[in-house]
Amino acid sequence: MKTIALNTILLAVLSLSVAGCGNTRGERALSGGAIGAGAGAVGGALTGGSPLTGAVVGGAVGAGVGALTDKDDINLDR
Repeated sequence: MKTIALNTILLAVLSLSVAGCGNTRGERALSGGAIGAGAGAVGGALTGGSPLTGAVVGGAVGAGVGALTDKDDINLDR
């Protein structure tokens, strides 16, 4: 259970750090979902869990964070 909680926290932090990739809400949701799915799959595989489950959870978290992030929250052009 600790592994799932740690993976969820790690995935949320990673998603927040890249959720600013995109100009529109939809672009940020897509990029966050894709990055979250990749990170979740890798995290699931490394911890002995299911990469598919990790990808689904990571994609959902990443898409949610990306959709909720305003383009001014994380501006890499500054």
